[in-house]
Amino acid sequence: MSSLKVGDRAPEIDAQTSAGDRFVLSKQEGLCTVVYFYPKAFTPVCTGETRLFRDNYNELLLAGASLVGVSTDDSGTQCKFAGDLHLPFPLIADADKRIARAYDVLWPVVGVAQRYTFVVSPEMRIEAIFHHELSAEKHRDDVLRFVHAKFEAQRPRVS
Repeated sequence: MSSLKVGDRAPEIDAQTSAGDRFVLSKQEGLCTVVYFYPKAFTPVCTGETRLFRDNYNELLLAGASLVGVSTDDSGTQCKFAGDLHLPFPLIADADKRIARAYDVLWPVVGVAQRYTFVVSPEMRIEAIFHHELSAEKHRDDVLRFVHAKFEAQRPRVS
């Protein structure tokens, strides 16, 4: 279980992405940033989860959220994974496990990331944490539900 809690300051992420650009968490704009960790590219559940996020990417984008995936794979694997799945959002390779350690999401013995998602505000506060190791659909559904509720809460009311 990650030691981070809702309300904590999110650890900075400043890393090269699968698209070749730099992702800096503190520079993200919009409603929030969804940072999802997954154990290993090309495994059935991780591939399924990434496809679910891909298929719902426009929905997240329209609500004002940005999205990034992080795993402890190397850069070449992340680039191939992103290319094979035609991802419209970046993936970050965390082979040195620096990001996974900062978010405290590593499995103790096997040393890969657990399936966690953090929703981070533009002020770098953690607004939500989701952890579903085996159910990629539940994981995605919880994230979408949270982002939609946040979006609805911020929409101006017309009387």
